[in-house]
Amino acid sequence: MLEIERLRTHFFTSRGVAPAVDDVTITIPPKSIVGVVGESGCGKSVTALSVLRLVSSPGRIVSGSIRLDGEELLTKSGSAMRAIRGDRISMIFQEPMTSLNPVYTVGRQVSEAITLHRNVSRAEARDGTVEMFRAVGIPEPEKRFKSYPHQLSGGLRQRVMIAMAMACRPELLIADEPTTALDVTTEAQILRLMKELETAFGASIMLITHNLGVVAEMCDYVYVMYAGRIMEQAGVFELFDNALHPYTSGLLGAIPRPGGGRRRLFNIEGMVPSLLGLPRGCRFSPRCERAVSRCHEEEPELRGVAGEHSVRCFLYGGEGGAVS
Repeated sequence: MLEIERLRTHFFTSRGVAPAVDDVTITIPPKSIVGVVGESGCGKSVTALSVLRLVSSPGRIVSGSIRLDGEELLTKSGSAMRAIRGDRISMIFQEPMTSLNPVYTVGRQVSEAITLHRNVSRAEARDGTVEMFRAVGIPEPEKRFKSYPHQLSGGLRQRVMIAMAMACRPELLIADEPTTALDVTTEAQILRLMKELETAFGASIMLITHNLGVVAEMCDYVYVMYAGRIMEQAGVFELFDNALHPYTSGLLGAIPRPGGGRRRLFNIEGMVPSLLGLPRGCRFSPRCERAVSRCHEEEPELRGVAGEHSVRCFLYGGEGGAVS
């Protein structure tokens, strides 16, 4: 349904060009949940903003293609994109308190999204908003319609954001760290709600997160990003059972496991490189315990190893065998 092909989004600063998204290809099939994971600053959110054409200056989409049901989004006019945002593609942002307008009631803000994209009266938009509040589990929806953002808990504000995103029954929902700053109980409720809405409305979800526990629970397919590039991609069970890239293995090794005793969590040494001074060769090589001289000189291609499993690493050949 959504095809991102060889996308490049760069930031042109006084200190140089930062390739925040560099030759990224992602496919999201209909009625599926696809995860995009990686450390902070790897390009996940910029990829999502590129889909919606919301990258602000000094950022710019340099090249690539973004197609929704075969329609190229990068060549559409500003007015055409405004008609798509909130209607066919919606986004849940990281922090609802900074995304909701503090001077308007939450009901008014969700109703506005409906009237903008649907030819309905204000009364019908209000009824639709109350219905969505009820669908996302907001108690006393008629009363909450008149509430301001500061009068709601973090969990309720996040539910309002989900209601706003789902109000027009979008084909694609982009969820950018939708459970950030929520306690684990509320996080579980929000994730279960997203699963239920995906089933009820048939929308695909692009889930952006650094939490691999969330990925294991929610996703069908996973893309692992590092320093603007896709390092590994696979079905969720394949990735957790047979992670190939040293970076992916490091992320999985850092997950606390119940019953693991006093085992020390794995630590990936070093720091994420600056996009203004990327290392030669593989971008992960300065932090990789398995790097060889070739890794510091040449950049590997993303290549298929088995089925839908691909990895950007010289350790694996085209058929999945180790390179000698």
